Amino acid sequence: MAARKLRFIDLFAGAGGLSEGLREAGYAALYANELEPEYARTYRRNHPGTPVETADIRTIDAARIRSELGLKRGELDLLAGGPPCQGFSINAPVRSVSDSRNHLFRDFLRFAEEFSPRAVLIENVPGLVSFSGGATLRAILDSLGSLGYRSDVAVLCAPWYRLSQTRWRTFVLGLKGGEAPGPAFPEPGLSCPARPNFACSFEGRPILKLPGPKAVPGRVTVREAIGDLPPLSNGERGAPVKGYASAPLNAYQERARAGSSGVLNHEAPRLSKINMERMALVAPGGNWKDIPDYLLPLGMRRASRSDHTKRYGRVEPDGLASTVLTKCDPHWGAYFHYDQERVFTVREAARIQSFPDRFAFGGTQTRQFAQVGNAVPPLLAMAVGVALEKSLK
Repeated sequence: MAARKLRFIDLFAGAGGLSEGLREAGYAALYANELEPEYARTYRRNHPGTPVETADIRTIDAARIRSELGLKRGELDLLAGGPPCQGFSINAPVRSVSDSRNHLFRDFLRFAEEFSPRAVLIENVPGLVSFSGGATLRAILDSLGSLGYRSDVAVLCAPWYRLSQTRWRTFVLGLKGGEAPGPAFPEPGLSCPARPNFACSFEGRPILKLPGPKAVPGRVTVREAIGDLPPLSNGERGAPVKGYASAPLNAYQERARAGSSGVLNHEAPRLSKINMERMALVAPGGNWKDIPDYLLPLGMRRASRSDHTKRYGRVEPDGLASTVLTKCDPHWGAYFHYDQERVFTVREAARIQSFPDRFAFGGTQTRQFAQVGNAVPPLLAMAVGVALEKSLK
């Protein structure tokens, strides 16, 4: 008899990156909540068996959801999500506390209290660790403790988990009862140079999950992540579903193409004439410093040469990409393609985020970029899910 899949619900689900990773780890999503209708439509399209409620979580009755799912308290394996947490602490600055969105973590706690799941998983930005001098994170851990969870925090580095970008995320894990959650944080599989530019300690102890002796030296490069996708010119759209440029060249591409019938969301944004002129002067690994002042935006002409090191950058094919943000605008970072005269497409950004090619993004191209950039990278979520499963089972 097959073992029952671990069951979870996903709050603040976005387009479904966290759910995708947990699904790949063998979990089953019972319910998701997402306020943005376009994000919710993308979630439904890619998780057709999961009910998605598009509503403000503050208006949702957690007891109703538990009743509709037919679960007793304590039967849910995992409550997961990425609630805004920065305003939760009573010591947080007024500028943040005044934003009601920053209190949405209380609604996450409300669901945790109602469902009493075996585990809780919270994903957030690295800045959560130092926000308000650590008081916000301490308030989160104490609140989970009051509900019977022994919880801890770790910062995970994406390239150590086989992603081809420099990305750092904070994860809080809580387990019901007395078991310490430390072993539930995944061990890095790879080791490569990475230098965080934020606090990596909490209350005097290090929380960055470092590669251990079993980690293999190396990284997944940008070319290894996207090199099999068809070439495009600046502004080229082409067919909605395109063929691949080659057979899969490595394990990363094989995973990405599993279950795919072709390349979706692969249309090149159109750069302006001046951005094309800027890009022509930037070699792989270069950036805005390779562009003469008269071609730079006015604000950047006054910038120090030590500032904005990724702006108007062209990625190195055998290196890591910049953090995928909510748009691949060259003014924001190194988003020029390494050997094509254009910026990344939505599909390339999704590949770098580790979304499988069968995962389709809806809405305008601008909204598609936002869905990708705001998502939890599925490979990172899968690593957390696999490690957590060992503790839950």
